[in-house]
Amino acid sequence: MLTLYLKQAWELLRQNRLFSTIYIVGTGLAIAMTMVVSVVYYVKLAPVYPEVNRGRTFYLTSAQFEQRAGGSNGQTGMSSWSYGYSYRALQEWFYPLRHAEAVSASSYSGLGRTFVQMADGSGDISVSVRLTDPAFFRVYAFRFTEGSAFTEADLQSGIPVAVLTSDLARRIFGTADGVVGRSFRLNFHEYRVKGVVRAASQLTSQSFADLYLPYSISADYREAAYPEVPYCGPYRLTLVARDTPGAADSLQAEVRDIFRRYNLEHEAENLKILTGEQPLSHTARTLMSAAGSQGDKWRTIRHFFIVLLVLLLVPALNLSGLIASRMESRLPEMGVRKTFGAGRSVLLRQVMWENLLLTLMGGCLGLLLAWTCLYLGRSWVFTLLDSYARTVDVATTYVSGEMLFAPLVFLMALLLCLVLNLLSALLPAWLSLRQPIVRSLFEKR
Repeated sequence: MLTLYLKQAWELLRQNRLFSTIYIVGTGLAIAMTMVVSVVYYVKLAPVYPEVNRGRTFYLTSAQFEQRAGGSNGQTGMSSWSYGYSYRALQEWFYPLRHAEAVSASSYSGLGRTFVQMADGSGDISVSVRLTDPAFFRVYAFRFTEGSAFTEADLQSGIPVAVLTSDLARRIFGTADGVVGRSFRLNFHEYRVKGVVRAASQLTSQSFADLYLPYSISADYREAAYPEVPYCGPYRLTLVARDTPGAADSLQAEVRDIFRRYNLEHEAENLKILTGEQPLSHTARTLMSAAGSQGDKWRTIRHFFIVLLVLLLVPALNLSGLIASRMESRLPEMGVRKTFGAGRSVLLRQVMWENLLLTLMGGCLGLLLAWTCLYLGRSWVFTLLDSYARTVDVATTYVSGEMLFAPLVFLMALLLCLVLNLLSALLPAWLSLRQPIVRSLFEKR
């Protein structure tokens, strides 16, 4: 029976080419727009290389220290210091966390504008550098093509070693193979290659860089940012909770308890630390940084579902009108089939399968349009939903297969096809098939 329905649907598609073309293109555009929005959020939230631990990842990006001081005239003053966390905070607060599988610190204090001096004298090349620690390569699952990450001993000794991406290795040495142990010059200082990793995409912004160095190459890496608050410094933290039930909640509670105890210990000094809702999960941090979110993740979720609803309902209403007019022209056919014993449910199933075929064809067109738009417009499409503008380099903005061809993407496309089919075809088909046989046959005249 299903084969018969599909054969009839194909024949009707050939006979009504204008209607079929409008239906397929309309469905394709609706699904393409919806898929673009969905894939953008998928890339931001899903576990993709090398940020495969996003579901267990938490961030501590900033801290604000405040101190109230009383004046001689009875008035109070306020001193405030804002930055990240100091090396002392790393050692005393965060590295010993019991509910964390890995804790990594990256320095806000970079090297300024960074350039690699080419050995052949062809000029300098600008590179993106991240100053971090060995735990960074446990937080993010980089694939080493050769060599390894720098070690804790490298970090403590301040040895100038580096982990390069394979792309940067090719630019510097002409090859990504056999470069471990070789040296290159960065800002006129010599560094030795410790390992080479497969490059990440700039879309995975928490882990992206061309070059990874130990933060101990900075001479003042142990110094606090302000003498008054020794726990304020240049580091931001990435925490990965243990892969056990309840570990994420326990990790958040453990970190917040550190801040609570700090405030209690310095209550007599009127000194306290303000961290807001930190540590933030990867999902919360991403949603709170979306355009129009105003720091509220639920606001972003509501906006997303409203956009999804509009992108589905508007084309469904248009397509529903097309189907209603088409059903009017098919009333005589339905009347004749009713006369020969075809039940209303049989006819309704036939109409639904016919429209599902058209919707699936439109879905395929929509997927192709969405993937084309995402790939060709990757330098701007993925930043449309951000609350702040940022520059994305096309050369380092890889859109990998796992980002576009993930099972969730296909399930989303299939679900959209089914929903559009139901919204656009069910009501007009059901109303038309309720017409009495006599009226349907009368339409033949």
